[in-house]
Amino acid sequence: MKKPVFTFLLLFLATTAYCQAQVETTVFNLDFEKVENDSPVGWSDFGNSSYHIALDAVQVKNGNYAASIEFKEGTPEFRAWEFVIPHSYPGKKITLTGYIKTENVTDGYAGLWMRIDPNIAFDNMGNRGVTGTTDWTKYEITLDMNPGRTTQIVVGGLLVGKGKMWLDDLNITIDGKAIESLAPYERVPLPADKDKEFDEGSQITAIVLDNNQIEHLKQLGLIWGFLKYHHPAIAKGDYNWDYELFRILPAVLQTKSQKELDKLFIDWIHRLGEFPILTRPTVQSPEVKLEPDLDWITNSGFSSELSALLMKVKNAGNPEEHYYIDFVPNVGNPVFNNESGYSSMTYPDAGYRLLALFRYWNIIQYYFPYKHLIEEDWKQVLKEFIPKLNAAEDETAYTLAVLKLIERVHDTHANVWGGNPVLRNYFGLNYAPVELTFVEGKPLVTGFYDEQLGEETGLKVGDQIATINKKPVEEIIKGLEKYSPASNYPTKLRDIAGKLLRTNDTEIGVEFIRNGNRVSKTLKTFPASELTITSKFQSADTSFRLINKDIAYINHGSLQRNHLPEIWKEIKNTKGLIIDIRNYPSDFPIFDLGRYLMPERTPFVKFTRGSIENPGLFTFTEPLYIGTENEEYYKGKVVILINEVSQSSAEYHTMAYRVHPNATVIGSTTAAADGNVSGFMLPGGISTMITGIGVYYPDGRETQRIGIVPDIEAKPSIQGVIEGRDELMEKAIEVINKE
Repeated sequence: MKKPVFTFLLLFLATTAYCQAQVETTVFNLDFEKVENDSPVGWSDFGNSSYHIALDAVQVKNGNYAASIEFKEGTPEFRAWEFVIPHSYPGKKITLTGYIKTENVTDGYAGLWMRIDPNIAFDNMGNRGVTGTTDWTKYEITLDMNPGRTTQIVVGGLLVGKGKMWLDDLNITIDGKAIESLAPYERVPLPADKDKEFDEGSQITAIVLDNNQIEHLKQLGLIWGFLKYHHPAIAKGDYNWDYELFRILPAVLQTKSQKELDKLFIDWIHRLGEFPILTRPTVQSPEVKLEPDLDWITNSGFSSELSALLMKVKNAGNPEEHYYIDFVPNVGNPVFNNESGYSSMTYPDAGYRLLALFRYWNIIQYYFPYKHLIEEDWKQVLKEFIPKLNAAEDETAYTLAVLKLIERVHDTHANVWGGNPVLRNYFGLNYAPVELTFVEGKPLVTGFYDEQLGEETGLKVGDQIATINKKPVEEIIKGLEKYSPASNYPTKLRDIAGKLLRTNDTEIGVEFIRNGNRVSKTLKTFPASELTITSKFQSADTSFRLINKDIAYINHGSLQRNHLPEIWKEIKNTKGLIIDIRNYPSDFPIFDLGRYLMPERTPFVKFTRGSIENPGLFTFTEPLYIGTENEEYYKGKVVILINEVSQSSAEYHTMAYRVHPNATVIGSTTAAADGNVSGFMLPGGISTMITGIGVYYPDGRETQRIGIVPDIEAKPSIQGVIEGRDELMEKAIEVINKE
């Protein structure tokens, strides 16, 4: 039973560190003596809600306070205190000491823990933890340091299993010196950091392209990105690879023949210096999901000398650290380091526009786990967008061209994020206060962003929008499709719905259909700050209610993990449980609820992860399990409700709950974007991201682009919307009541 606890603990510790804001810690409150609002300054906690965590002014080792963790009720797992030090420090060994007192600790242990990110070192005393009842005793953890790689150091104490523990008087030393006395480590700038030649522009302001130059630029994009992720000198930070593009670009544009271009590339690679060759073991199927796509090295018409040189680079021995790429520890989604957004360049010049294309294309080529689902030759997309990015005549045209490129990846996580001002102005700064949803393929009024303003429009729930500013809505939808990235068409329509009634004017004209009649209206529009635009994705419903004495209902949009021990008392004896995931989960109750639902440990998912050593390779992890041995598991029917709003974490939770022995998934296909995300910047300050790890069923079936396919398909009808019915809920109740 301990194995899943520790597996989850390692994953959870890594995940929490990378999700939290990195706040400067100026006070080393390692003895818990500095307190504000009844909480120790600088400390936070995480773990299972079955535990109570607090300061204790009675049981102390020194001073006025100690920190405590106590198991209360529910299923024992773990709870932890943590203190984040957002710096690296010079030294070889770091030691954490602290005092622990315990009372009746069973089914686990109490201990100190320390982690050095990213993925450098970790110890949680799992093999030597404190059990039973003990008085204050000093314990110690020592880890090897790597100052050049370290991003933060995290320390704390934890309780696994049952009982109670106290923690006090922690100290951290590095090579015997108190950490408080040391200055943070300052990394020596690498050559890539010092290169500032093109900070103000690429010096390439205009390019007139013919077909020959487009082909040559395509080859440059292929080789530039290949070298970026394969050549050891670039991995070490010896070159600012953005700026090396600008240095070779003029020569590429001037070449007249393939022979001349090949020689240019050969000389370029030789200038990067010699490198070692690494013999890597071959990873055999079925571990491999995706092989690197490198056939272009031998089938692009390159000279034999250039192809051989590229294959030599492919077999080079990359160092463990890479200037441009890393992975989140124990999770595996890529971290794209040192990718400047050049935000001061609101309209990047021609060189920077090509850089945007090459950077994005190669990130997808080597670190997008779902590249095989793009459904077209990605290399041809590179060639297609070279003239499009080059021809973008202003900031708006450039941003829209990038958005079109992102749309071709077909990933709901991939978009232009961060409230991009260009796109906000393009789609419209003002909104009619009307929420639209596609029902039976038609844009229907399903609510209002403000009830009073909605009432003033004269529209009613169930009205079908037919024209906008006298333009047929079908024509508008078609025009918006290329600007609405999504993994599948239902999700594309979900996002288009929010764009239909946007404008930069103070009003917008619509024609709608009600009871077969067409009616024209002019609607006032309002800035987003005066409306609740995201209401569709937020849940105002209570997290739990009993529909009747036999059927319970949980809403994941508002459910908190700490709700479960109390509400389960009312759920456990019902004959049916409806889990509504037509929303984005407000918490992460997957494993907590899984312990109540499952009779035994059950696999529900496995992942693929990329590689620094072999860019483009994705291999499967071992399956992840939910549940534990539990004779008191929930024996009623479990019905899970989903639709196109169910995305990412919602899809992940659905996969887990669906392995309950009596589960039924009802609804329509989900947003089909499952997996942790990885963000990065493009020139012009464009913020984007991709799904960073592949998420699969344990048997290897896809979820991306397909979504979670329901067992019973059920969708709202136009008549149901007009009547105010929740037809999916009706179907869920019917399934539960059916003998």
